[in-house]
Amino acid sequence: MPEAKTFFVNGQEYYTPNNISLQDLLNYFDYNSSLLVLEYNNFICNKKNWDKILILNCDKIEIVTIVGGG
Repeated sequence: MPEAKTFFVNGQEYYTPNNISLQDLLNYFDYNSSLLVLEYNNFICNKKNWDKILILNCDKIEIVTIVGGG
């Protein structure tokens, strides 16, 4: 049985026993990917790489959603 990975999203701790990509994570939380900026381990992550980057143990992910208004 694979060991669970611990990772953080916006400061909150999560666990997964599976290999998941950043895109899988966004899909799971039902984020609209056209309205957000994703920071992965202190670096802004390009959207074209989200499906290629697998979440590893102790990764830190910050998701900032864009809100419009007037």
